[in-house]
Amino acid sequence: MGVATMGDSLGSAGAAGAQDPGPEGAGFAYHPVERELIVVVRPELAASGSADGSPLGEETPGSSALDMFLMDQQLALEPLFGSEARVREALALLPRRGAGVPDLTLFHRVRGGEDRLEELASRLAGLPGIDTAYVKPSALPATGPFGAEDERPDEGRREKEGAATPDFSGRQGYLGPAPEGVDAAWAWLQAGGSGEGVSIVDVEAAWQLGHRDLGPKLAGIVAGTPVEDLAWRNHGTGVLGVLGGSRSGSGTLGIVPEAVLAVASIHGIGTARAITGAADRLTPGDILLVPLHRPGPRFGYAADDDQRGHIPLEWWPDDYAAVRYATARGVVVVEAAGNGAESLDDALYESRPDGFPAWWRNPFDPAAPSSGAILVGAGAPPPGTHGRDHGPDRSRLGFSNFGSRVDAQGWGHEVTTAGGFWNRPGELQGGQSEETWYTDAFSGTSPAAAQVAGVLAALQGMLRTAGLAPLAPEPLRELLRRTGSPQREAPGRPPSQRIGTRPDLRAAVAHLVPRRITEGLAERFWDDLLPDRPHEGPTRLRLYVNGAWRTLTDPGPHVRMAVHTAFAGGRHAVRVRYTDDDEIVGVTVTGER
Repeated sequence: MGVATMGDSLGSAGAAGAQDPGPEGAGFAYHPVERELIVVVRPELAASGSADGSPLGEETPGSSALDMFLMDQQLALEPLFGSEARVREALALLPRRGAGVPDLTLFHRVRGGEDRLEELASRLAGLPGIDTAYVKPSALPATGPFGAEDERPDEGRREKEGAATPDFSGRQGYLGPAPEGVDAAWAWLQAGGSGEGVSIVDVEAAWQLGHRDLGPKLAGIVAGTPVEDLAWRNHGTGVLGVLGGSRSGSGTLGIVPEAVLAVASIHGIGTARAITGAADRLTPGDILLVPLHRPGPRFGYAADDDQRGHIPLEWWPDDYAAVRYATARGVVVVEAAGNGAESLDDALYESRPDGFPAWWRNPFDPAAPSSGAILVGAGAPPPGTHGRDHGPDRSRLGFSNFGSRVDAQGWGHEVTTAGGFWNRPGELQGGQSEETWYTDAFSGTSPAAAQVAGVLAALQGMLRTAGLAPLAPEPLRELLRRTGSPQREAPGRPPSQRIGTRPDLRAAVAHLVPRRITEGLAERFWDDLLPDRPHEGPTRLRLYVNGAWRTLTDPGPHVRMAVHTAFAGGRHAVRVRYTDDDEIVGVTVTGER
């Protein structure tokens, strides 16, 4: 059975598990939240709307063809982004870069007629005062899919109900050093590197906000009303866990456990309004995460279990306008590139769909005006992670969209985080209470985008703690493209199918603040042959130079042997180059002393 048709109403809590295919079938699906009928009015009609944002057609019924049509069809046409006065005031506060923001006052949303939106769009587009109208399919979580090539979660690992929650951080390889991880553990040792002073809003539909890992840094709901659906709730909880898992000594760790987290639900208000509502609650340099995608034109906007053809939200005009508004405010928008296995460079996306306004340009085209968002693809984790192999580390996963517009990648499989798997309890830890569920199988461009959002929050936290201004969206995009661990090739998936680099926090900081290099002779050494615990990361070789210990992380066997031999023989000198933060960047063994 496929996903429910896009016009179907939302099921009740838990209904997804009873009705939708599970991972043992062809795929797994999420109930659509709602389709949206967006109307773009002409400027003169927008100016005639009520100052308080009341829907058009309510003030003077029968005064125009539009009013008569709305009354006859029992519809309401309401400003998508709020009253003209409120929107004009917000736009006036934007700095000069806000000049590229489309006129938000022109976008309206139809309420009613959910079972005949295409017909209504066609009829509305022909009315006086209306520029155009289009129907948006439901936004869906950009997670999964699981196909025949992917192992399903091992139910046998689930902890017994009532057992103490173990420390799962050893399974979170994405927290470790580059190139396998993003070096979050290193960032935690830097002032502000845990996300201090940074706020993040996650835009989707539902969360388990009472989860034990989400703790005191959770600020709550800033827009919309969460939908009652377990699968959506597990997805949202997984995203928040990647970002803000607490340091409790059990469960999982977030990339930025000191960042303030909030959520904005698309349910009832739509994606574009949720994005602008979230942006209005953030300050320049804060992060807005959109881990969603939609079925695109490849297969006629039809949703299916395998998510093929799904693309980023910014392709739709009102979502593009909302994202552009957020980035013009200086808010950093991180957007899932989608799980559609699509080349976003394909000529298909250059064709303006029927109903899109004449000013629309393909936002995936680097030559077109950019939304300013950071697009994130899904790369393979290191082979052997959790006993599975998804291909070469940092190679594009087959489901991930790709193209010149994609800026960076994160792990797209084997992401350990809070919450359950799809519409089920967590396979790492389950039980009756969702507040203690954990999963090892969070997949897709959703968790990848969450990882990149966490990296950027850590960077902004370090800058703010140092008394420096946070970076604007465009410089952050450039930083991600200039640094990081490069994409690798997999059979049939070359690096030319761009998903970008995996972020490297240490390299990004070094790029922002060039480090001074100091030299000296090592007097003695200390070799950590094995870390105390697996999740503490790689081995380290420490050398005592110029009165202090300096550290070489994960030394190669030839380096380790050369240092051991030099000190054992006593006839060679070990010359060391190190940075201001005591990181060794070079070791030279010279001749007799």
